[in-house]
Amino acid sequence: MSIVSLSKVTLVGLADEKTELLEQLQKLGCLHIIPLATPRDELGSEVSDKPDEFNHALKYLLNCPRKHRQIKNRKSLDAKSIVQEINWVRGKERALLNQKDHLLAEQEKLRPFGQFEMPSEQELGGHRLWFYKLPHYRLKEVVGSELIWQVVARDHTDTYLVVIAEREPVKEVPAASIQLIGTSMVQLEEELEEIDLELDSLALERESLTRWILLLQWHLKEIFDQASRNHVAKQTLDADDIFALQGWVPTDQHDSLYAMSREKSCALLIEEPDEADKPPTLLKNPEALAGGQEVVNFYQVPGYRSWDPSRVVFFSFALFFGIILSDAGYGLLFGIMILFFWKKMGETTKGKRLQMMAATLAGMTLLCGVFAGSYFGESPPFTWLEALQLYNVNDFDAMIRLCIVIGVGHVVLANVVVLWRHRGLPSMGPPAGWIAILCGGLGYWLTIDEDGFGSPLFFPALMTAGCILILLFSSDRGWSKPSDWLWRLLEGLLALSSLSKAFGDVLSYLRLFALGLAGASLAITFNQLASQVAESVPGIGVLLQVLILILGHLLNFVLAVVSGVIHGLRLNLIEFYNWSLSDEGYAFQPFVKQEETPWKTP
Repeated sequence: MSIVSLSKVTLVGLADEKTELLEQLQKLGCLHIIPLATPRDELGSEVSDKPDEFNHALKYLLNCPRKHRQIKNRKSLDAKSIVQEINWVRGKERALLNQKDHLLAEQEKLRPFGQFEMPSEQELGGHRLWFYKLPHYRLKEVVGSELIWQVVARDHTDTYLVVIAEREPVKEVPAASIQLIGTSMVQLEEELEEIDLELDSLALERESLTRWILLLQWHLKEIFDQASRNHVAKQTLDADDIFALQGWVPTDQHDSLYAMSREKSCALLIEEPDEADKPPTLLKNPEALAGGQEVVNFYQVPGYRSWDPSRVVFFSFALFFGIILSDAGYGLLFGIMILFFWKKMGETTKGKRLQMMAATLAGMTLLCGVFAGSYFGESPPFTWLEALQLYNVNDFDAMIRLCIVIGVGHVVLANVVVLWRHRGLPSMGPPAGWIAILCGGLGYWLTIDEDGFGSPLFFPALMTAGCILILLFSSDRGWSKPSDWLWRLLEGLLALSSLSKAFGDVLSYLRLFALGLAGASLAITFNQLASQVAESVPGIGVLLQVLILILGHLLNFVLAVVSGVIHGLRLNLIEFYNWSLSDEGYAFQPFVKQEETPWKTP
């Protein structure tokens, strides 16, 4: 649960060695660049290759269902020619598919009128064939006209009509004519067959080009690396024959920078950040718990001088998700889905982190389902599982108490973190006060009797002490003048106005019970509906019962997972953050070489 300590680095070198020095820094991959000059051009403007063109070509090959053995000799790569060939195949395939879609649409329009050759106007003495699709009830409007017409087909709603006329009979026929391309059904089928043969040839050519995927990936990384170096080169401060570059570096990478500066004979200054500096935030967590870090970075990066909530978010999100689902059957189903995508998720660093988080969510759902005694909405199937049941989602009073305790615990934990960070300072008074108020209020509520009175006086006294701490220590003013006392009291009263916010935030955790109850009720409803159908419809009722169970529980599972993700994160990233994090930062972005990264950011 740590934010990596950073130092400010200033590096001065010779302008002639700037390119070589930037390459070395990019290989180290541990520097977050501080711009000393505003880049005049966009990233990659000076790169001869077009990254987007290469990227589209590479994605086209990666999506190919079958791939050939990869070529690994870099000397054999003529990247531009290969990409041009890939894009030609890609463009040709797209054009043929568009043409095929057009012909298929024409075929569908032509099919009701049957097999025929479109005659020329000379053959019909200046007349033309006009094709119509009419609702059955409107055919009577054509019957009374003087047109030459013929019904050629009917379906359950429409009549297909052919009219012979010099001009389109707009007034006589109550519909717009169908425009056909003048090609017969046989010709359309022949054209479609030719297109399919061409597409087969292009598919083989595409498969053949997949042998360049590995080298194209390497080359694309080179393009982006070059673009990144060009971008950083424009952010340095240049003067005559020297240049200066600044950045932030993790303190454990000082030795690497010192070694590089000695090797390249450049000046290096490493300083600790002062109060005016706003360093980026680099979070460092064990890989098994780094899924919480991904969630934190997605929502709000904590400030450099704040704290890392990644591990708290990891475990509390898993707990909230499990309580919302509260079904061992759904936990098992979620686990099977994760196992199915396990290998694919593990292909990237971010995927591996989310992999562990997803596994924890499935495990917590399974555990909460066992404790709730719910297995696809049914009671425990074995006696020994009944002994593990600790709570019942349908027990309103118990679930409300559980959710309130969880809510108070979560908000208290946020204030404990703030208290620890301000330990030894007067500013530790407000978080200590809120802890006293929340714990005192919870204790009084849990011990209240039927007449509405709490048994001990300890809890009201604890709440009063908390209010006094907030009242006296919520201001940063001094104590020397009477006016200071007055302003401190006013600011303390303003801080105490957050009592309603604290009450609302704690009650917000009741959504755990509400969503868990909704999911359990739906599961029970689908089970009862399936049983009733099986009893009322002999024979086929069993099949209908299975379909209702599968579709019903699948729908309920999807809704429960969506609710678990949205509301589980909401309680962490809104309620918890509001009490523990006030300083927002920005992420550490290393100037790193994509081709090879010896130092990996945590």
